[in-house]
Amino acid sequence: MFDYNFVAIDFSQLAAQIALIASVLLLTYWYRRPPNSPPGPRGIPLFGVYPFVGKYMERKLAKWKKVYGPVISVRLGIRDMVVLNDLNSINQALVKQHTGFSGRLQIQLIQEITKGGGIGSLDYGPFWKSQRKFGLITFRGFGVGKKSMESRVSEELACFNEAIRSENGKAFDISNFMHKAISNTICNVIFGKRFDYDDKNFELILHRLLKGFADQLTAFTFRLILMAPWLRRVPPISFMCLRISRDLSNVLKFLQSIIDEHEQTYDKENMRDFIDAYLKEIKNGEDKDFTNNQLLQYIRELFLAGTETTSSTLNWALLCLLHYPETQKKLRKEILCVIGSEGTASMSHQSSMPYTCAFIHELMRYRTLAPLSVFHKTNEDTELNGYFIPKNTLVAPNIWAVHNDPEYWEEPEKFKPERFINEKGEFVPSSHVIPFSVGPRHCLGEKLARMEVFLFLVSMVQKFEFLPDPEAKELPDIDDGVSSTGFIPHPYCLVAKEM
Repeated sequence: MFDYNFVAIDFSQLAAQIALIASVLLLTYWYRRPPNSPPGPRGIPLFGVYPFVGKYMERKLAKWKKVYGPVISVRLGIRDMVVLNDLNSINQALVKQHTGFSGRLQIQLIQEITKGGGIGSLDYGPFWKSQRKFGLITFRGFGVGKKSMESRVSEELACFNEAIRSENGKAFDISNFMHKAISNTICNVIFGKRFDYDDKNFELILHRLLKGFADQLTAFTFRLILMAPWLRRVPPISFMCLRISRDLSNVLKFLQSIIDEHEQTYDKENMRDFIDAYLKEIKNGEDKDFTNNQLLQYIRELFLAGTETTSSTLNWALLCLLHYPETQKKLRKEILCVIGSEGTASMSHQSSMPYTCAFIHELMRYRTLAPLSVFHKTNEDTELNGYFIPKNTLVAPNIWAVHNDPEYWEEPEKFKPERFINEKGEFVPSSHVIPFSVGPRHCLGEKLARMEVFLFLVSMVQKFEFLPDPEAKELPDIDDGVSSTGFIPHPYCLVAKEM
């Protein structure tokens, strides 16, 4: 008679052996590295180091520098990521070897929405180069970095200051006005117009556009689909991806309506703004890279980057003024000494305002807005610091690590503008402060952002004294923030007392 129990036991043992072999093979595959790759932790299968990096990934990655060195390799979800944890390795990769390190990871969710268009999200190659060159030339043509742009910013500042006055010394959240004012500056360049602060449609579009920066849940979703792209099909992540897609679609409809207006009033003899200049290239038909979709996606990225980054920098600046009132007094004293209480600030005043310049430089170091910059990707098999890095490897320049390197900075955790003032009272910038990154893919709008931060800060401190909300039990948190694509302050209220 056949012994069925014996067969069942055999099958049970066989299944256990297969599971054991599969586990060994999985672990072997997971912890296997390319030959001579950078050292670093691998984490656990499927998740990598993600469960261990916490809210502020850049800070944990910087700590691993002490164990593995400045160039490390970690597994983030199912992807290998090389992290550059010091200035030397960042310069080596992004400047000296930029052709091998200037790619961009293509995220499927974004690609479906943008249809391959944009500027910062484009992969490295001739298409990106032609679009980048056009952007730089066109920005210069419309005054970015020039005196004419200062006049536009000053006009917006008058509206911004009036909006602050309308609060009549009551505690309020200034970020709403800040977003609109900064956005109007870039809108002037791109669209040739500004929007009223009480324009509800403009306010709604800004809210939808900025969710990816200020909303922690949206930021978490982006991290998850970066770690494991297949999760975008799994609830509840799929629902979040649908919301992101819907919000961006509404933003694109708004931007398309502005392009349509420009089409109807286009005059090749009168270039009013960025859109007109781009339409001219499309109508010329000489370069097939210039398309309607590319224009739409290009201005979407400019609109987003030109709004959130600068407004958040200025919101961090105001938080510093609340936490360090003596610093606010020093700033005001210097500003009033140079331009008085009624004068208008100009970029030419920078040389006469060393403390103001030092404050801004320290602000950009102390509250690094893009801690891991924008992820790069290798375009080819390459080497860095003697390590082999395969093509299509994700690369993260850890700018936070550079800005907080204890080997370079004394007490990096403290806000000290004086660190950039020499014995003669002169402002001395540091090459270790790189908020806009370095290399050919550094921020396209750096000149405009630097101008806005200087002119807005000077005007605000000249016109108002910023005080804590008297109803709040403690000062707003300056150490914690929303960690997403950037590092954004949590909402807070303050009092603007007119001087």
